[in-house]
Order: sequence, then structure tokens, then C-alpha cells
Amino acid sequence: MVLVGAAGSGKSTFAAGWFTPDEILSSDAYRASITGDAANQGATRAAFGALHTVLARRLRERRTAVVDATSVTARARLALLARARDAGVPAIAIVLDLPAAVVLARNSGRAERVVPTRVVERHLGELRRSLAGGGAALADEGFSNVIRFTDPTALDGARVIRG
Repeated sequence: MVLVGAAGSGKSTFAAGWFTPDEILSSDAYRASITGDAANQGATRAAFGALHTVLARRLRERRTAVVDATSVTARARLALLARARDAGVPAIAIVLDLPAAVVLARNSGRAERVVPTRVVERHLGELRRSLAGGGAALADEGFSNVIRFTDPTALDGARVIRG
């Protein structure tokens, strides 16, 4: 499962509400484990290297894996899709396509790390480009299912049912 959305959109909150800590592969957590600072973008390559290694293992073992990263560009998603394809498992995208005002407010209200507004706005623009045409592009990339939230109330009230 790949969470897709700008910083501050609620990906980590959603993941923590529905999945166990071992199921969540957070790029911020990997940055923090490498450098002690979740915001250290200089650790991004190493963080994603570690994340992809664990993701590939979990998928091969048919264990739940939820990637908690922005994943707002096709380039970022393609590598994740390749891991799922290599393991022969379907990939699901959960897209947090919330109004910009909501995302910016959630970001500025964070208790921990507030991402600079210009970065959040860039993420929002990249997400819009990825969703051009109603999100069909994500399905075309290879996701077996794309679940898109555009309303914060719907997201906050969402339920994950495990089968």
C-alpha cells in the first residue's frame, strides 16, 4: 500500500490509525534512524534504500507494508510499484488529495516537524499533475486499486477492513 499526498495531508496519522508500527515504512522514520533527524533531506537516498530493502522483504513474505512518504511523483511511485511487481503482489494507492487550505493548516498545526509552506505547495502541485484526468494515471502506472480522498471528513471517517 502506498500513501500519496503532500506533507501535512495526514498520511502518517491515517497510517498510525489503521496499521501497526511494523507495517508502516515511513521515509521520515528511516531518515531519523540514519541521522537522528527526520527532516534531514541529505539522508533521503539512504533512507529510501533502507525502506526499499525492507519493503521488498515484507512483500516477498506476503506481509502488509504501508509506505508512508509523499510519493507525489510518478518517479517515486514507479520504484515502489516495481517492488510489488517483483513480489507478485497488487499495489494499492491511497491518495490524500485534500484542499490546499486544509493541508497547509494541518501542516502548520503539527506538534512536531512543520514542513516549509513552499515545500508543501510544491507537493500539492506535483500531486495535481499526477491526478490530471481524475487519477486514472495512477491506475495506468500499475496500481491495482486507487482510493482517493478529497474530503477531510471522509478521510477522518475512513475505515480499513482487512480481508
